Amino acid sequence: MPFCLARIPQGGETRGNLAAGGLGVAQPLSARDWQIARALGPVLAARGLLLVGIDIIGDVLTEINVTSPTCFQEISQQTGCDVAALFVDAVERAVKAKAPG
Repeated sequence: MPFCLARIPQGGETRGNLAAGGLGVAQPLSARDWQIARALGPVLAARGLLLVGIDIIGDVLTEINVTSPTCFQEISQQTGCDVAALFVDAVERAVKAKAPG
C-alpha cells in the first residue's frame, strides 16, 4: 500500500482522529514510513496478520492496530487506489500459499 491517511486536527482541536473532527488527507508514504513498514511487515505476516494499520507520528511508530485498521474508503476516494482490491489480492495469495499440493 503506497499511501497513508494523515489525520489533521481542525478548528482548534489538538486531536487529529476522524471521530474528533480531524481531516483525513491521503498522501504517499514517506521514506521513513516505508522503512518502518518493510521492517514490520515480515514480522506481522509471520504471525498471520495480513491487514494491519500502523500509526506513525513524525518518524516514530506509535501504535499497531490489528483489530480495527481503518481508512480504506478515504484513501481509495482520494487517490483512486483500490485498497480493498489490494487486500483481497493479498488474502488470495496467502490462501494459495497455504493450500496443499
